[in-house]
Amino acid sequence: MKKVLITGGAGFIGYHLANKLLGSDYQIDLLDNFTRGLNDTFLTELADNHNVNLINTDLLQFTTTDQLGHDYAYIYHLAAVIGVQHVLKSPYNVLVKNFSLLQNALEIARRQKNLERFVFTSTSEVYAGTLSYYGLEFPTPESTPLMVSNPHEARSSYMLSKIYGEVMCLHSSLPVTIIRPHNFYGPRMGFSHVIPELMKKVVYAENGVVDVFSVNHKRTFCYIADAVQMIQLLAESNQTIRESYNIGSDNEEITMGELAQKIIDLVGEDVVINPMPATPGSPERRCPSINKLKEAIPYVKQYPLEKGLRNTFDWYNANVFSGKEVSAV
Repeated sequence: MKKVLITGGAGFIGYHLANKLLGSDYQIDLLDNFTRGLNDTFLTELADNHNVNLINTDLLQFTTTDQLGHDYAYIYHLAAVIGVQHVLKSPYNVLVKNFSLLQNALEIARRQKNLERFVFTSTSEVYAGTLSYYGLEFPTPESTPLMVSNPHEARSSYMLSKIYGEVMCLHSSLPVTIIRPHNFYGPRMGFSHVIPELMKKVVYAENGVVDVFSVNHKRTFCYIADAVQMIQLLAESNQTIRESYNIGSDNEEITMGELAQKIIDLVGEDVVINPMPATPGSPERRCPSINKLKEAIPYVKQYPLEKGLRNTFDWYNANVFSGKEVSAV
């Protein structure tokens, strides 16, 4: 049985990735300090599995690297300071902490005897500078030259931390694969993301009106079960070392206004949309090309948007809106 380490393992992606890997007979260590991840009923049930070990410790502390073993076959580095509110409030901390988290994760990786893959979670934000100065091809391929956004803008800190992280990984001499997530969504995500946030707004709409920002901005969305399947297949392929891959959906592009209406129809509430201004710094369009991914792994999307939205709402309705559970923060 091979061992897996997932940093940020209590978070949205880490939780779903661990559940997916359990079907492949792995021994999984979930490392988290619960700054953002939530130790809820679902994580407790996952950790009760005899193949899962929950490690409550801080990866920012260098001594953490000494607490772990030397027999991990796969390390998925998901831990990072993320979220627009954190980025705008303290961009310096985003830069310093994301660098330190990755540095310590790479140090753990260097100590492994038979490491097969180190997966670094980058971001779709790496394309933001190119978009602002030169525009982008849509769907956007990984070969797009990466330009740096205005460093005076606080929001650039997160993107810069991830571009720097990609370069660190590529020059680490380790078997790395870089993934660039594009708009994942699903159960246990928390309300700082557009789909669960809109669902909450619709369910608790006052006076039958819901504010929707950036109504004409376009996105594609990737359901979390599709996302973690793609991530696992990339990590286990011998053809993906030292390569970067967009993870997301290249079809079913939709405006925020259209998305809000789909959610209103799904929830079944008599609610109207109140168009609001565009969110500062939000790109007007984001749609990844996943042709490179399709060439590397044999995977076809299993969850079209309608199905994914239904699964997501059903989970929130049963576990959060009902008051039985709290959502991951």
